Amino acid sequence: MDLIRRLFTAALVAGVLSGTAASVVQQATTVPLILEAEKYEVVTPPPATAAPTTAAPAGAPAASHAEGHQHGPVREIGEGVPVTLDEAMQRIGLTIAANLIAGVAYALLLAAAILLAGRPVDARRGLVWGMGGFVAVSLAPSFGLAPELPGMAGAELELRQLWWLTAAAGAGVGIAALAFARNRLVIAVAVLAAALPHLIGAPHPESAEGAVPPELAARFVTASLGSAALFWAILGSVCGWLMSGVVEPAERQPALRVQPGAR
Repeated sequence: MDLIRRLFTAALVAGVLSGTAASVVQQATTVPLILEAEKYEVVTPPPATAAPTTAAPAGAPAASHAEGHQHGPVREIGEGVPVTLDEAMQRIGLTIAANLIAGVAYALLLAAAILLAGRPVDARRGLVWGMGGFVAVSLAPSFGLAPELPGMAGAELELRQLWWLTAAAGAGVGIAALAFARNRLVIAVAVLAAALPHLIGAPHPESAEGAVPPELAARFVTASLGSAALFWAILGSVCGWLMSGVVEPAERQPALRVQPGAR
């Protein structure tokens, strides 16, 4: 029970700290780029419905049918996105909440992996674990599907999510095999599993046309990967530091000794 409590405590603290740090960094790096990209989204109202063919009763006011279906202003390319203070605070709150939830979830996975590995861990070794998580979850999938801004063309969401999941899982298996496996066949199979999603290819739209400037998209990819690296570095270091007493080195574990004369 104490082991489970310490594992969940480490995951909670590491997730909150890493999620908070990532939220602060994103407000200064990725969020302004997202707001800038939203200016290039063209918003058009839905087509107006046909007017009813039934005649209005005599004496009724000749009100237009479109009065009950008014739509917001149409934004053209390059126009700013109208955002009120409430909408801005809601965006910030949702971003922080999403980062905190993701931080705790990833910290639980990382803590479980550290526990299963059975190797001694501290803040420095936890940083290495965190960088492994960054490579598996963020860096490796970005070679096939880079972080995208609003207004960029993309394939179907379900296909992209499925490909990202297989790419991240394959990269995680490959990193684990390179770090812990001793059998060359196991390592070769794991490396193949990591490369297979990229060999098949990520799903992309038939036409890559988009209104977002390429320079803006490139800056967003760099900023996203940078914030993700910081997120995983803090998550791994804090998680390793808090779990330093949970996973004991093998040489410190008491060994069974056979007493003389025992059978």
